[in-house]
Amino acid sequence: MKIPVVQAVLFNAFGALSLWASAGYAQQQDQLRIALKLSPEAHQKQQADPNFITTLFQRTEPQEFSAAPQVTVNPLIGAQRSANISARFALAGKRDAAPNFDVWYQVQLGSGSAEKTRRGAQAQNATAEAAMPQHIVDLIRELIQQREVESAHPLLAAPPPSLGARAVDALDDPRSPNQGYLNPAPQGIDARYGWAFPGGDGTGVNIVDMEQGWNLNHEDLVAAGITMISGWNKDRYGFAHGTSVMGEMLMADNQMGGVGIVPGAKGRVISQWRDEYYANTPDAILDAAAHMSFGDILLLEAQELDPTGEFGYMPVEVFDATFEAIRVATSLGIIVVEAGANGYRDLDAYVSISGKSIFNRSSPDYRESGAIMVGGGTAGVPHYRWYASSHGSRIDVHAWAEYVDTADSDWYGTENTLYTCCFGGTSGASPIIVGAAAILQGISFATRGVKIGPLEMRDMLKINGTPSGDPASDRIGVMPNLKGIIDTVFHNNTGGGQPDIYIRDYVGDTGDATSGGVSSSPDIIVRQQPIANPDAALGSGSGTESNPALSQPVVSGQDHSIYVRIQNRGTGAASSANVTVHWSEPATLVTPNLWTEIGTVSLPAIPTGNTLTVSPRLAWPADKVPASGHYCFVALAGTDRDPTPTVPNTFPDFVKFVSENNNAAWRNFNVIPPAAGGGWHKLPVTVPGAFDSAREFVLKTVGNLPQHAKVRLHVPKEFAQRMGIKGCNKGDKVVVALKPGETVQVGVGVLEAGSFAKLELQVQTHGAEEGSEFALVQEWIGAFEAVEVGRVTWRFGQVAEL
Repeated sequence: MKIPVVQAVLFNAFGALSLWASAGYAQQQDQLRIALKLSPEAHQKQQADPNFITTLFQRTEPQEFSAAPQVTVNPLIGAQRSANISARFALAGKRDAAPNFDVWYQVQLGSGSAEKTRRGAQAQNATAEAAMPQHIVDLIRELIQQREVESAHPLLAAPPPSLGARAVDALDDPRSPNQGYLNPAPQGIDARYGWAFPGGDGTGVNIVDMEQGWNLNHEDLVAAGITMISGWNKDRYGFAHGTSVMGEMLMADNQMGGVGIVPGAKGRVISQWRDEYYANTPDAILDAAAHMSFGDILLLEAQELDPTGEFGYMPVEVFDATFEAIRVATSLGIIVVEAGANGYRDLDAYVSISGKSIFNRSSPDYRESGAIMVGGGTAGVPHYRWYASSHGSRIDVHAWAEYVDTADSDWYGTENTLYTCCFGGTSGASPIIVGAAAILQGISFATRGVKIGPLEMRDMLKINGTPSGDPASDRIGVMPNLKGIIDTVFHNNTGGGQPDIYIRDYVGDTGDATSGGVSSSPDIIVRQQPIANPDAALGSGSGTESNPALSQPVVSGQDHSIYVRIQNRGTGAASSANVTVHWSEPATLVTPNLWTEIGTVSLPAIPTGNTLTVSPRLAWPADKVPASGHYCFVALAGTDRDPTPTVPNTFPDFVKFVSENNNAAWRNFNVIPPAAGGGWHKLPVTVPGAFDSAREFVLKTVGNLPQHAKVRLHVPKEFAQRMGIKGCNKGDKVVVALKPGETVQVGVGVLEAGSFAKLELQVQTHGAEEGSEFALVQEWIGAFEAVEVGRVTWRFGQVAEL
């Protein structure tokens, strides 16, 4: 396997980009690779006929092929299967369905295409432009015009996003005074202020750097114990870049060199080079995400050539497969920091190869990856936009992109005592933002026992930030001011700002509007006995913050206790908050006509800072408790300055109510203890229609059970006919065998207004139950697409002891 032609970057004395290709290396580059996303129908054709993609390329660019075309087709994503990604989503009760990476392929083209690419690259070398070879641009344009193709882009290895001379200084003096980016605002991010707080050195925070080429034996990095997740520590662009990036974040607090922004954090690396010759950014991102957890930080130190063929580099999410991979990571609660690239580009004005303004936040074409995108600023005060930095509404924050003092190495990664005063570009700015995020994450974890999610972190980094010298022209966002953030978020619990209280829809929810699964709240907790100290047992620092299995089954004829956990992400404390709790029988869609009110309880105050505040006990007396079993719960919270939302009376508005109100939450999941003797669990569930008119719905199952498990669904015959459900007839029921570990569409059809279908899910897990789950999902086919409006999830294992 050989790598396609991509040019490395040389840094000349003036900082301009020039492109070059090693003649010896070019001899290995006899294949060009294309990432290709097929339509679902075309994907099925490829599965049935392995020559389908070859035929597609023959039709697209026949002049490139001889009588025996050299086309090799493999899955684009090799490190992680789509089933693994879907399982992670299901376990986390994610708001969005996991992207299907099975429809993505990597297509290797023969030497004819590679030779033409080399000729285009040689022409580029003569003009010293950073642009995609025109041959590749033409090929991609033709591919995306085919009805079978949803997306296509080249798999190229662009140089990392840094510019500037590589200066090496003496190492016999402490260099921390040179690190002005650590200093108080407006000069720097004020990391030195953050170090004074518990966790402010990054303790408890995990960071992964995705790029290529690190000298992990550097004297100021070796103590960090940095490990590699996967890929090749390849020296295509030398080992200095990765070494400098890791130095900004993790240089040891010792008597040599400088000091990293978060020397207490744990650092790992993952390479874009998935083998000796090929780079594959989306594969690296997905493999990194598989080895990370909620609140970890993934740094994307990479950029791409503009796929339209224009001059300049672009952020990596310009390619669809990479965008989808980033969405997977952020949906799982991983904070992704993405270099904005050194392409001089106005991202608001950028139009993709498909004709869409994908980076313009005011455009209907804008697409949200959830990543924190970083621009570059000058080192002097005030900080103006660094000349090559991308800019526009998509850039969230900026940091120094010049004169960054950090660790260094030689081209071969053998020099362990070098440092530089002059690292830069958005490569230099992005680790500074990672450091700021890691300080905040460390403080949050140390003082509140919870970690911050990606969208909340992105908003937090902007609080009281240092503006650039000319914001209207620079358009690179603010530079984080950690003192301003820490004093506001962690220590301003009585401020006069506006409260914004919320109950999580799922573990990892940070209070933003959601789509998809919104019914797995870990914050509505039902217990059979009162809890003596609810805050100690369930609040911040209890160890139960992210446990979704705290509720016990309901027992008929017995008193129960209900507790609701609320957070406040606003800038002002919430006083005299009220929360009202309702119950309904287990249903995939808990519409208001199913609710039965249990009662209302008051909380004296909910401080700012996203501290889990636990309500006093809400009594559920025995005479109000229904028959024994598992139930769904709805909680609505509000204060004078953040009032309880009004429940709408039309179904489309109710769908918005579910997704857009963060002080309303559902707990539509049940914890099922192990069955005696490995018997069958019989789990009743209701599937209702909308409450206002007949509407079309989809019924799906999402499984994460072992393959030896057995699952079947008993459905009334009339309901089966309405929904087009196929199965075996058994009296007045239709029995459907389901796959225990996959997502399956069971049926689709129109349900009458106010209708209720009583179904029964039967599960046999043969004892292997801990951590397994199965869900029944209902989607409404709205104006444009199917929208998840509810689900019931059964988790198999023991209820958590308190």
